[in-house]
Amino acid sequence: MDASPLKILCITGWCRNGSTIIGNVLNEIPGFFHAGELHFLWKNAAGRGANSSCGCGRELTECHLWSEILPLGRPAGVSVEDHAETVVRRQLAYVRTRHTWRVLDRGLHCDEIREHAALMALTYRAIAERTGAGVIVDTTKIPGEAALLAHLEGVTPYYVHLVRDPRAVAQSWSRPKQYCYVMPSRTSTAYWHGFNVASQAITRRHPERSLFLRYEEFAADPAGTIDALLRLCGADPAANPMRGRTIELHTNHTVTGNPDRFSTGVTVIRDRDDSWRTGLPLPARLTAAALSWPLFRRYGYRYGGTLLAGPRRAGAAAPRATEKR
Repeated sequence: MDASPLKILCITGWCRNGSTIIGNVLNEIPGFFHAGELHFLWKNAAGRGANSSCGCGRELTECHLWSEILPLGRPAGVSVEDHAETVVRRQLAYVRTRHTWRVLDRGLHCDEIREHAALMALTYRAIAERTGAGVIVDTTKIPGEAALLAHLEGVTPYYVHLVRDPRAVAQSWSRPKQYCYVMPSRTSTAYWHGFNVASQAITRRHPERSLFLRYEEFAADPAGTIDALLRLCGADPAANPMRGRTIELHTNHTVTGNPDRFSTGVTVIRDRDDSWRTGLPLPARLTAAALSWPLFRRYGYRYGGTLLAGPRRAGAAAPRATEKR
């Protein structure tokens, strides 16, 4: 690794927005590493989270990468469980979504948030040293953690505000999937609204290193979207591993994320994301559309289900994709 700042490509927004597949595509590029939702490393490794498996299939504590990283920053004589409890306590107190504006405005304003920032910086550097990556893709999606990145020594963050139609998100949350629980439309849409408002605050603060992206644009033009993400962080689009709509995925080391992160082999990206039309009951669809207002229209969605012409974008230019119909 050279002395240049480590780049963190941080994907924000609410869960079930497609960040896992996008991160895993980027993971196939030399010099890129998809860490998954790094925020949950300590909690999951201690058995307190939704799942304790690495994307490679091993337990996080047995994975050759994370087993070396987990002890870093842990005081001598402190157990894995006690250290995880300390980390989680700091996360809940200082880098939740509700803390986004405080982190943006006040930065490292107390000892405990400075300690958390030091742990995150140490962890990112350790990942880079062990993987050879110059760009780490973090799909945590918690805006408070994303806001903290600008205050980490030796790190240059790049932000992708990734949004998906709240009706598609509500449908995804309505179906149980391995370690993922279910959530009613009203709850998922309330989170969708809150996480996206906070993500907007971050990209407005750092417009020169930010990109607004709708998952539907990725579905319509996956190769063009990956090109845009590579340009955002100064990488050569010639390294894009997408071949049309097809990508071959290999084993990854994601901390957590959509259970599809365990899938490997040739993968084809679907050209549409509208199964919610038949898969989500009408009351739930109406709830998602109503509770997501006014962001629903601001992000380019229509009640009829198609995207508005001339979508509004934030930050750096997002990929211009033609929706397949």
